Amino acid sequence: MSDELGVARATEWVKRLTERGLRVVVVVSALRGVTDELLRSAQRLNPDASPEMLDEVLAMGERTSARLFALSLARHGVESVVVDPSSSIWPVVTDGKHLDANPVLDECRRRVETGLRKVLETGKVPVVCGYVGVARGSGRITTMGRGGSDTTATLLANCLDADEVILVKDVSGVYSTDPKSSSEASVIQVISSNELMQLAVSGAKVIHPKALRYLGGRTKIRIGSLESLMEDRGTLIIPSEKPDIEVDVTRDNLTIATVLGEDLESPDRLGLITEVLKQAGARLVFLSIGEGFLTLCFDGNGEFVETLHNKLVVSGLGKAVSHFPNLSMITISGKMLDTSPGVIHKVTQPLAAQAINIYGAVTVGSTVRIFVSSKEALKAKQLIMDELRGMGDEAA
Repeated sequence: MSDELGVARATEWVKRLTERGLRVVVVVSALRGVTDELLRSAQRLNPDASPEMLDEVLAMGERTSARLFALSLARHGVESVVVDPSSSIWPVVTDGKHLDANPVLDECRRRVETGLRKVLETGKVPVVCGYVGVARGSGRITTMGRGGSDTTATLLANCLDADEVILVKDVSGVYSTDPKSSSEASVIQVISSNELMQLAVSGAKVIHPKALRYLGGRTKIRIGSLESLMEDRGTLIIPSEKPDIEVDVTRDNLTIATVLGEDLESPDRLGLITEVLKQAGARLVFLSIGEGFLTLCFDGNGEFVETLHNKLVVSGLGKAVSHFPNLSMITISGKMLDTSPGVIHKVTQPLAAQAINIYGAVTVGSTVRIFVSSKEALKAKQLIMDELRGMGDEAA
């Protein structure tokens, strides 16, 4: 489908939505290939172009798209207002980090209330440039990195307490796996925002994790191609309640064991280890494989480490087994973690200052899990909470 035909069909859809009495905000991306071509042109003309100037250039793609979409709406009899960084009602204020800026949520909310919401109340359709912001203080143009238009859409939905965000993609929805690599991939009809976040931070490209960070508490997301969405298909993302930052001792009575040996990553070795765990009634919390060793964390205070040793070392399948019993797991989670730099340092620094040893750590997306002695778990939790307090406000 050509860009012009896609804009025309999207315009007809917006018109139908407004005729049903719905208030619609349109967030536009640059036309296909425009952002890449703008970047290539800028770099050819000046390979040392500053991030500030690159942001100015890259923003032109969305600014042009907004005007083209407004022209199409006018042809179909829909009144609209182009909202770009030069507008008096521009809503997106960022932290000023060029090429990868983050919105300042409280300031965006204030601007939406005094500007965008009032436009909606007149019955007109705001057509907002996605991907773009203005830096707090300086007012300089910034861009929000990959998936920036999705971020704009979820951000504005949050500020407006919208019922639903509709993200138009080149695919029919969120797939069970990459459809390019598997003919068995299928569209997931319903998924939670927490589940989608885990897919996004693990490489799924249908939506950027930053966009999910700004999703409001009750707002749903629908993702799909224009064709699937107009037929009420696609994938529906149900909001999951997730705090900005949460710290808690989520597991006690744990053991971390390290097994030395060769070929420990082989299915036979792993199968034997999991069978030992199963027979002992111990639940595996995590497993990590290195070169010549395997580390696993499981329930219990090491009661069956001797069994593990006998199964592996005595049989010649491993060289040695060591373990740390009486551990607790502290979980740090929240939608601010995956896009907030320095989180690991903030977690570990106060513990190191108090000589609290960390026996293991696992980090995936918006969750960090650390393992400390059970007798120091509550103290460690409080130290981390004190260090991270206010982090959500700073990130916002």
